[in-house]
Amino acid sequence: MPRFTSLAGLYAACRELPEGDEGAAAAVAERQARLTKPPGSLGRLETLAAWLARWQRQPMPTLEHVQVLVFAGNHGVTAQGVSPYPAAVTAQMVANFSAGGAAINQLAALAAARLDVIPLALERPTRDFTEMPAMDEAEFLDAVSVGHDAVGAGADLLCLGEMGIGNTTAGAAVAAALFGGGGARWAGRGTGVDDAGLARKRAAVDAALARHAPLLGRDPLRIAMALGGRELAAILGATLAARRRGVPVLLDGFVCTAAAAALARLAAGALDHAQVAHVSSEAGHRMLAEELGMVPLLDLGMRLGEASGAALAVHVLRAAVACHSGMATFAEAGVSDRS
Repeated sequence: MPRFTSLAGLYAACRELPEGDEGAAAAVAERQARLTKPPGSLGRLETLAAWLARWQRQPMPTLEHVQVLVFAGNHGVTAQGVSPYPAAVTAQMVANFSAGGAAINQLAALAAARLDVIPLALERPTRDFTEMPAMDEAEFLDAVSVGHDAVGAGADLLCLGEMGIGNTTAGAAVAAALFGGGGARWAGRGTGVDDAGLARKRAAVDAALARHAPLLGRDPLRIAMALGGRELAAILGATLAARRRGVPVLLDGFVCTAAAAALARLAAGALDHAQVAHVSSEAGHRMLAEELGMVPLLDLGMRLGEASGAALAVHVLRAAVACHSGMATFAEAGVSDRS
């Protein structure tokens, strides 16, 4: 039985979010002030150490158990010609992940992270959301529950990513419904569509917004159900579980950020435990991060998905933890502090 059996139960979980430990964050700030460096000289590495401590709820953050979760799903909207690749590629890439041949396999290993890849009913694509809701309530809740339960016990950092042919169109539709604007604002080239393909993507987003107009700006979960995909719903569930379990989150690219954005529209501060790992070169991601008030950690022109940018950003967090825990204080080093 899925963990969430009703939208009412899911809404309640999304609005009853535990806060971080401000005492742990304050302890980090106090230690940072005593380390052998000018105040603030490590920039975001200092604030990231405090962020980790706040959401891990411990004064000395650790990164001993990093989990990378990649969810895979197929989309009925591919019938609209929105991708140059067939839907069969999703399952083929899942097999490639299992064989260790994808970019995320290399990046997760380099980050000393556990990689879990979870396909969601690849043989049953979501419905074409230009014609009807992508998922019914039971399908949506099941995917959210799968994501929620995939967060490993003992994880101290969660990296989220996705794989799914057609999912940049779904991400664009969700972003447009949550934040306004149409296909021209949010739809990009994804896996590399030509001009005609880009026009089809934008038209599909606009058709979906017209078809589901009563939802716009009103019901974030029903927007995610009608316009998203199973892998997007699973990302939402995993992000929610991480908040409830005290696990900081790195969101990958455009699709992943759009999937989590529904939480931010439900409750202020719902994504305070998350960072956007990198800004994708996919059109719309920078705007989406700005809408959420989040500053990405990296900007490397990446647009692969599959949690690749999130796994890469783990190294930034490891640097923050290493400096915070390993540097000497002025007193320990016998170095004169400011008078």
